[in-house]
Amino acid sequence: MRVFVTGGSGFVGRNLITALVQRGIEVRSLVKWEAEIETIESYGAIPIFGDINDRQVLKSGMTGCTVVFHLAAKVDDWGNFEDFQEVNVCGTEQIIAVAKETGVSRLVYVSTDAVLITGKAIVNADETQRLPKKPLGFYALTKAKAETKVIAANSDKLTTVVVRPRFVWGKGDTTLLARFIRAIGNQEFAWISGGRYLTSTCHVKNLCEGLILASERGRGGEIYFITDGAPVEFRSFITELLQTQGVEPGTNSLPRWLVWSWAWILEKVWTLLKLKSLPPITRTALSLIGSEVTVNDTKARRELSYIPVISRQEGLFEMGNNSPQLAAIR
Repeated sequence: MRVFVTGGSGFVGRNLITALVQRGIEVRSLVKWEAEIETIESYGAIPIFGDINDRQVLKSGMTGCTVVFHLAAKVDDWGNFEDFQEVNVCGTEQIIAVAKETGVSRLVYVSTDAVLITGKAIVNADETQRLPKKPLGFYALTKAKAETKVIAANSDKLTTVVVRPRFVWGKGDTTLLARFIRAIGNQEFAWISGGRYLTSTCHVKNLCEGLILASERGRGGEIYFITDGAPVEFRSFITELLQTQGVEPGTNSLPRWLVWSWAWILEKVWTLLKLKSLPPITRTALSLIGSEVTVNDTKARRELSYIPVISRQEGLFEMGNNSPQLAAIR
């Protein structure tokens, strides 16, 4: 069996490649930067160098593959719309077109719970919850557009499946966890309204399990949430997560209404002055970490026979203290 993976050099991509190679599957992975080629090879995949919008590159990677795992995306809570559109929407359109052209039988698209954000809490959402008319932020907007295109592309020849994880974490994460650590180090961190609300989470190993099951058993044109199980209090989980790196988050707290107002003002200033840096806080980020976001993975358990392969406590123990990937951030 041969599969094609986009976004293979990222946190989820590296773990997915490892899981696939361990199953004896040949993996080809799209590589955008030359510096990533060696990394992809070290995980056991065959690098395919080029851009996600280059159809010839995609064709060379997908030819002979039965499954495509589309992970590549612009994952930021701020930026230019055109950049998000080019990668998240146009890139996905190219993936779909070339998958059809090369005879790929199944396409698994990694989406996000962010497609549902509006600024309000998300409580026990399942796959029947409709996308908002105006998702908050360009990331949410373009991921929702791409998700819709993937579902619409489902056919007798190409089975398309969407997987939505919530709060991906685990050993080797240098993205979300790193932002928390950096904010604490810069004395810019505070809990939002105490952080005493619930959140769903998804360990990267559980996500990879869900993706592989989706490629094997997912029904065409369907969406599946993947989580670690029952929700957990946001403050308790983040505290434990940070403590694995020897970092204490402290007790500072700000009311959500105040942070929301500040984020709105900052976004206006950044837009008006056309600043290229990231604002200290955005409404997108606040929507994802500053209020309850809980999702229900019953459908994945029922239709995919999904069961988490690692518990939260096992994942936290695995991370341990003084992670070498995060040492430089402090």
